Amino acid sequence: MAERDDSTAFRISGEVKRVLYENAENGFAVIKLVTPEGNRVQACGTLAGIRPGQFVELTGVFEDHADFGEEFKVSGFFVRPELTAEGIRRFLASSVPGVGARTAALIVDRFGEKTPDILQNSPLRIAEIPRIGRKKAAEIGRIWRESSGRRDCLIFLQGLGITPAYCSRLMSSYGSGAAEIVKKNPYRLAEEVSGIGFLRADAIARTLGFAADSTERLTAAAVFSLNTMVSAGHVCAPRAELESRTAELTGRTPAEAARGVESALLRGLLRLDRDMIYTPLLLRAEKRLAANIASLARAGDFACRGLDCGRISPHLAPEQRAAVAAVSCSPLSIITGGPGVGKTTVIGELADLAAAKKLRLMLAAPTGRAAKRLGDAAGLQAKTIHRLLMYDPGTNRFGFNADNPLDCDLLIVDECSMLDIVIADALFDAVSPGTGVVLVGDADQLPSVGPGRVLADLIAGGFFAVTALTRIFRQAEGSSIISNAHLVNRGLLPRLSAGSGAGDFYWIDQEDPGRAAEMICRMVSERIPRRFGFDPMEQIQVLVPMNRGVCGAENLNRLLGERLNAGGGEQIVQGEKTLRRGDKVMQIANNYDKSVFNGDFGRIVSVDPAKRRLNVRFDAARNVEYAGDELDQLAPAYAVTIHKSQGSEFPAVVVPLLNQHYVMLQRNLLYTAMTRAKKLLVLIGSRRALELAVGNSRQEPRWSLLPARFDEEKRKKTPFFTKKVQKS
Repeated sequence: MAERDDSTAFRISGEVKRVLYENAENGFAVIKLVTPEGNRVQACGTLAGIRPGQFVELTGVFEDHADFGEEFKVSGFFVRPELTAEGIRRFLASSVPGVGARTAALIVDRFGEKTPDILQNSPLRIAEIPRIGRKKAAEIGRIWRESSGRRDCLIFLQGLGITPAYCSRLMSSYGSGAAEIVKKNPYRLAEEVSGIGFLRADAIARTLGFAADSTERLTAAAVFSLNTMVSAGHVCAPRAELESRTAELTGRTPAEAARGVESALLRGLLRLDRDMIYTPLLLRAEKRLAANIASLARAGDFACRGLDCGRISPHLAPEQRAAVAAVSCSPLSIITGGPGVGKTTVIGELADLAAAKKLRLMLAAPTGRAAKRLGDAAGLQAKTIHRLLMYDPGTNRFGFNADNPLDCDLLIVDECSMLDIVIADALFDAVSPGTGVVLVGDADQLPSVGPGRVLADLIAGGFFAVTALTRIFRQAEGSSIISNAHLVNRGLLPRLSAGSGAGDFYWIDQEDPGRAAEMICRMVSERIPRRFGFDPMEQIQVLVPMNRGVCGAENLNRLLGERLNAGGGEQIVQGEKTLRRGDKVMQIANNYDKSVFNGDFGRIVSVDPAKRRLNVRFDAARNVEYAGDELDQLAPAYAVTIHKSQGSEFPAVVVPLLNQHYVMLQRNLLYTAMTRAKKLLVLIGSRRALELAVGNSRQEPRWSLLPARFDEEKRKKTPFFTKKVQKS
């Protein structure tokens, strides 16, 4: 149907039958439309996110195209929430047991626009379709009738092109009111529904007719742009930078982007502090962390004061003795240094001295693996920080906090290079004045995956006694891994012996990415197990600078999976990844209900493709079941990025280092990869890439006002302890 809108424009409506062409970058599309009268119309214009089966209203004009004849040139569009054929088909295929995509298509093709009436009032007519009996037809009708509210919502949502999995998330978050919420402001989904970011919400909004310069769109884009920067490690962003990124994301003018940022500030979605823009969570965390640390540092009396340093083992080196003594002189201490310098020995000594003084000692680390190593070093139980603080995922709160502090005299936290601003804030909020806190970590490793450069800021902040251990001890001197890691950390090339190694360190020249990938597969599956006896699944780990590329994590996971688990059998495809029985996987999100945490490695031991369910064994005696959206928490782990390996150690590590990785080649990245290996390290790649990595000590800046807040706290009152122990 075509109606004149004014002297030049028309409105037409109908069901989208086909999308003939779509440009994902600018949203231009060409579609085939069938009006209620049966007329077929070809339309073109900015139709981002439009899908077959949607019932649309278009505004525009008819034009003659030299090649395609008459076309309707679209100036605006709106998707009507009709029970479209496509929406009904998707609902039946995803929500009715025993009805797949083929059967759903047969039902809709047979009854057309009368399908809803047939399903509601005459379901036995579905038996007219071959291979659908009366019993099945009746069951389909029953499910249709009993799910009326939910059904219409799902049909509307799926008619917008939202997949069943995401529809389930929407229904879980919003209930039967999901459709109305999406109609009113689909950009809410980007903030409130896991997995639906701005780009997906934007496509839905454009389908519903939201204008490109709408306040809702610009506001959501500003929030999304800041969250993207937070994901890259920033705690905050300069206002001008955020406005620039918002403009780039939306394709709008700087003035319009500034309107979006201002709207987000007025609504409380973002916060402004000294012309820096924060999320409310991060602004609170940064302010509170600075205040809490200053308060703890000013404690005139603390439990560790006067540790019996006369009991310190005579076998400790002067640096190590200084680190222990600093704990008895300051309520806040940091012990930093690379591999083989005796950090573990100092931790063990502190644990012994605390026991002798009958101090209540608690041990924690960011990851489960790091906590286990810390516990082994001290001979006591250690917990992840989240478990120590009794994190409740249901409320997103910690059981231990300022109102309910930890009941301990001395708290030792290892692998503190992994601390981000949020977990550091939660940790120090739960420490009461008088408690001694010792942070242990390697300040030269990669900074945390989360926002902030916390360990570096704490070292420079002036509130901690800082001891830098530098001496490599005799038991570590024979390790080429450790000696070469220290060379790299000082900006020197490691000692290479092409094609052979010195016991535990090997360099292999190979500039071609394809050949390097094949060599990695052969080394992991054949050569290393045969020569060194390491199990390729349990003891050998490939670490890569990035996900993409021939020698990136994605491709190497595919190749290694085919080589190491060729007979995997049952599998589940989840998005772009395939999970097969026998696959090595990594948990990529904390799941406190299942007691599995980001960075945990496991093996898939069983798969039920029909129910989209599988079991993962994380240790010798513990299987964890995953189903539905929980599958998003798993990723193949034959190869993982160096960033994701933080806090872990592996018997054998293989690292590709190629020119194609140049955007990621930094000294601290290579250093972190090398220090993950305990017994064997193999680097394979280009000497030019190696030189670039070693020579590049520049670290990407991370915006944060934590150092400035520390300076403010020091001006308020002179801290109890300000001396910084220098490197010897």
